[in-house]
Amino acid sequence: MNKKTDVYTLKKAFETSLPTLAGYGLMGMAFGLLMADAGFNFIWAGIMGLIIYGGTMQFVAVELLANHASLLDTAIITLLIHSRHIFYSISMIDKYKDRGKARPYLFYALTDETYALVNLPPDPQVNKAQFDLDLSIMNQCYWILGDMTGALLGSFSLFNTEGVDFAMTALFIVIFLEQLLTSDEFSPAVIGVGSALLCLIVFGPENFLLPAMLLILAGLLFVRKKLEKPPEEKNRD
Repeated sequence: MNKKTDVYTLKKAFETSLPTLAGYGLMGMAFGLLMADAGFNFIWAGIMGLIIYGGTMQFVAVELLANHASLLDTAIITLLIHSRHIFYSISMIDKYKDRGKARPYLFYALTDETYALVNLPPDPQVNKAQFDLDLSIMNQCYWILGDMTGALLGSFSLFNTEGVDFAMTALFIVIFLEQLLTSDEFSPAVIGVGSALLCLIVFGPENFLLPAMLLILAGLLFVRKKLEKPPEEKNRD
């Protein structure tokens, strides 16, 4: 990869990450404010963003720390909240198989938003391996920066954070719509939305996530051969 390609890839990764910057900045600040309110300084907020790097789990972790939860309880809650990331990683095994030393980090950094963005149709001029790594690092840096900024602000003033937690949901909706607009294959979206709605009705809002992910995985495996066909073969079908 020459320097020109390297710079272009970095530029495209940054442009692609901008929606995440807005969402992670607000959500990270909301988390930082909660950390400050619980008596933790900005350094601890940054450490949690570096090590845990999980939006929902970090919010829950504040309560777990305040209530002195056991390691076993923490492990079970973490598994339940972030079980979907297992499926993210499974679906990326082939795509990340040749990423060398960066591979463990790429799997670790698969948040909802990063997963969606690395699966957008790639720009043919970018180095895809470098693009995915740059994007993953940028997204985590945005999150850590938001965490620490919120904790710093929270140590000086009180903020009303009502409604700020919707920023992550809004961000994911925007990325989902962008995928729909740039893709010529809509079956994954139909499978995802349909499975989630069905499991929400059957299992309820507290228990639908894991069954929905299993159903989505089964649905994607069912249409896998069709999804992997080159565009010209899909057109013939």
